[in-house]
Amino acid sequence: MGVEIKVPTVGESITEVTLSQWLKNDGDYVEMDENLAELESDKATFELPAEKAGILKIVAQEGDTLEIGAVVCIIEEGEAGDSKPSTKEETSVADAKEEKQPEGKNDGDEEKEENYAAGTPSPAAAKILKEKGIDPKEVKGTGKDGRITKEDALKAEKTAEKKSEQPKATTDTTPRESSQKPVAGAREERREKMSSLRKTIAKRLVSVKNETAMLTTFNEVDMKPIMDLRAKYKDKFKDKYGIGLGFMSFFTKAVTTALAEWPAVNARIDNNEIVYSDFADISIAVSAPKGLVVPVVRNAESLSLDEIEKAIRDLATKARDNKLTIEEMTGGTFTITNGGVFGSMMSTPIINAPQSAILGMHNIVERPVAINGEVVIRPMMYIALSYDHRIVDGRESVSFLVRVKELLEDPARLLLGI
Repeated sequence: MGVEIKVPTVGESITEVTLSQWLKNDGDYVEMDENLAELESDKATFELPAEKAGILKIVAQEGDTLEIGAVVCIIEEGEAGDSKPSTKEETSVADAKEEKQPEGKNDGDEEKEENYAAGTPSPAAAKILKEKGIDPKEVKGTGKDGRITKEDALKAEKTAEKKSEQPKATTDTTPRESSQKPVAGAREERREKMSSLRKTIAKRLVSVKNETAMLTTFNEVDMKPIMDLRAKYKDKFKDKYGIGLGFMSFFTKAVTTALAEWPAVNARIDNNEIVYSDFADISIAVSAPKGLVVPVVRNAESLSLDEIEKAIRDLATKARDNKLTIEEMTGGTFTITNGGVFGSMMSTPIINAPQSAILGMHNIVERPVAINGEVVIRPMMYIALSYDHRIVDGRESVSFLVRVKELLEDPARLLLGI
């Protein structure tokens, strides 16, 4: 008796998923707990394991949207080696049977046989002719009563290919004006169904723009102190902790310090209440193959620089491999996004609802700046804080960003906690 494999419950707010990819083929023998397919929700991608060993019978197809509890496939009783032939093999066998003509038949068989007129192609031949755009009237049938067989269609296909390769002779040398001007370059279009993740991103971004009073304030940071510190200690840091020292850990530490001083930036609106968090779960925006995802570094305020770097590395690796769980992408209190890795010089990041603020990092560019009355060249970065004005006032948003700037330009404060 077969066992139905259904879409599991993956979260309270998730009612449907998309079957993004089959990892096994129909008719394959699968072991228990072996991954069969990848399912994609509006928050994460997860794998569907086999609940028993047996022969896989596929029910849902790639791209189908399935409700929670819907049947995805059936695993039937069977042993390894009992799997069905592939679709191509079955088609070949069917074609062979179809083209095979009996040498003799009884009168009763003659009554059952369909009456094909001369020039009528067999189903297999008709398929070939249709795909190649060949008119059946141009093909001479060699089958019974002039019927066009599969071999006739294949010969016609080869003949058509040879004709297309030969240069066409032109007997009329009179110049003629072309009725249509040639178009430079290809003008092709393709359509792809939006993934559940992309549809959710689109809905949330529009919702944030419509439902929040979002403003953005800017500042700039002299990155030379951090760059000098990294250059001096990066080798020792990697030897001791086994991971490189990047900019993101400095920004995360600076943000968590500033959030403790300006708690409204770390708050959120829940119905008619404002919820303040005494912890900092920092969401880090990561570009994944299927779209932007925002995994969360929990209790970042209590982590050291190396612990932050390791947490970000692990989450980014999972994001690239589509292995993030829903728990790893929910519950953040503040978001950091780094458009500088793509070359962005300045932007206004959109708030990651229901959070009240997001910090945008940008690329580092050497620019002339005035320091102590002198013009010097420094590696400068623009930073942007988008915030919900319903919760965060202008004084709080500007003061928060100034505090982040101070901590980054004097990284010793991050280490000393001052």
